[in-house]
Amino acid sequence: MNTLSLKRIIPFGILLLIAVFAIFVPTLPNFADETKYNPADVTWILVATALVFIMTPGLAFFYGGMVHRKNVISTMIKSVAAAGVVSVLWVIVGYSLCFGESINGYIGNPMTHLFFKDVASAEPWGLAPTIPRSLFSMYQLMFAIITPGLVVGAVAERIKFTSYILFIVFFSLLVYAPLAHWTWHPDGFLFKMGALDFAGGTVVHISAGMAALAGAMVLKRRKVHIQQIEIPPANIPYVLIGTGLLWFGWFGFNAGSALGANGLAVSAFATTNTAAAAAGLSWMFFDVMRGKKPSVVGFCIGAVVGLVAITPAAGFVAIPQSIFIGVVAAVISNLAVTLKHKTSLDDTLDVFPCHGLGGMVGVIMTGLFATKLVNGAGNDGLFYGNIDFFIVQLKTLGIAVTYSFVVSYIIFKVINIIDPIRVSSEDEELGLDESQHNEKYSQGSVMSKDEFIAI
Repeated sequence: MNTLSLKRIIPFGILLLIAVFAIFVPTLPNFADETKYNPADVTWILVATALVFIMTPGLAFFYGGMVHRKNVISTMIKSVAAAGVVSVLWVIVGYSLCFGESINGYIGNPMTHLFFKDVASAEPWGLAPTIPRSLFSMYQLMFAIITPGLVVGAVAERIKFTSYILFIVFFSLLVYAPLAHWTWHPDGFLFKMGALDFAGGTVVHISAGMAALAGAMVLKRRKVHIQQIEIPPANIPYVLIGTGLLWFGWFGFNAGSALGANGLAVSAFATTNTAAAAAGLSWMFFDVMRGKKPSVVGFCIGAVVGLVAITPAAGFVAIPQSIFIGVVAAVISNLAVTLKHKTSLDDTLDVFPCHGLGGMVGVIMTGLFATKLVNGAGNDGLFYGNIDFFIVQLKTLGIAVTYSFVVSYIIFKVINIIDPIRVSSEDEELGLDESQHNEKYSQGSVMSKDEFIAI
C-alpha cells in the first residue's frame, strides 16, 4: 500500500475505531433527580447553546462572503467542519481536559470523563448548580467548536483541507483546552489568580487571534498578495447574513455565560448589543473621517470587533461603559488593519487585528471597567480604584498571548512536517473549491432583459 492510499484510509479508520470503542462505554442514568434543577435556567441554557452553535454557520457566511469567488466553498466548509471534529473530540477527551479534575491547575485529568464517562449522571458543575452537567458540557462545546473556526480567515485561500482538520485537533487539545482550564475551572491557575473572562475574550478570541498570526506566518503570502492584486469580496450579502447570525448568536455566547435565566444574563445581553452597535458605527464613521465612503463590509467588521471586545467584559461592566469599549476597540482594530496592509503579513481576512487585538482590548477594558455593582462575583477595575486587579488582567493577557502564539506556531510547523500544509501553486491558481473539494461556487446566472420581458 502506497503512502497516498494510507493517508486516505487513516481518517476514516480512526473514526471507525472511536465508534467501535464507544459501544463498550458503560451507560449510566441520565440525571435521575431532576428536582435539583431550575426549569427556567435549563430552558435558557438550551436556547443559549443553540444560539452559540448558529454562530458557526454565521462565521462561514461572514468569511465566505469576503474571499475570492473560487475559494468560497473551501472557506465555509472549514468553519463548519470544526463542528464535526470538535464535537467528537469533546466527547472523547475535550470536556475532561477542560473541566475534569484539575492536575495542579494546568489541565484537566483526561480520564475523569473519558468518552463522557459519568457526565450525564454527575452532580451539576459547581459554578452552574441549577442545570445538568451534561447541558453545561454541551454549552461549553459550542465555544470549543467556533474557536478553531475563527482561524480559518487568516489562512484562507492557501491551506489544505486535511491539514486544517489536523490543526483543529491539535489546537483543541493543546491550546484551547489548557486555556479554558486555566481560566474557567475553579482550580485553574488563572482563575485562582483572579483573572476575569466572562465569555471567552482570552480563551476564544486571543487564542484564535494568535493562532491566526502564527498560521499566516508559517503559510506565508498568497500569490495575489505578493502581486498586490486587490480581490473584491465574492458576496457582500453573505457578509451581511453572517454578521446577522453572529450578532444574534452572540447573545447566547455572552448572556448564556451567566449560566442561568437571571439579571446578570440580562445585563450581559444589553452590554453585548450596545458594544456591537457602537463598534459598527465607530468603524464606519472613522473610515468616513479619513475620506472613505461608508462601507457595508466596514460596518459588519466593526460590529464583530465590538462583539469580540465586549465578550470578556459582558458580565462585569455596566451598559454605558460598553459604548466606550465598542468605539475604542473598533478604532484600534481599524488602525491595525491599515498598518497590516503596509507589511508583508498575509492574514487573509484580518483575523489577528480583529479577533486577536479585539480580545486583548476586551481583557484590558475588563480590568478598567469591571464593577462589583454589576457582578458581585467579579471585581472592581482600575476605573474604580483597584489597580491590583488591573495588573492581574495584564498578566493574564501576557500569558494567554505568549502561550497561544508559541504553541500554535509549533503546531503549524509540525503539521507542515507531517504533510506540506500549503496547496500547490497550481491548486492555488485554480482555487481551493475545485482543487480541494471538486465543487464550484456559483451565484447563479443573470437574467437578460429579453428573458425578463418574456416572463
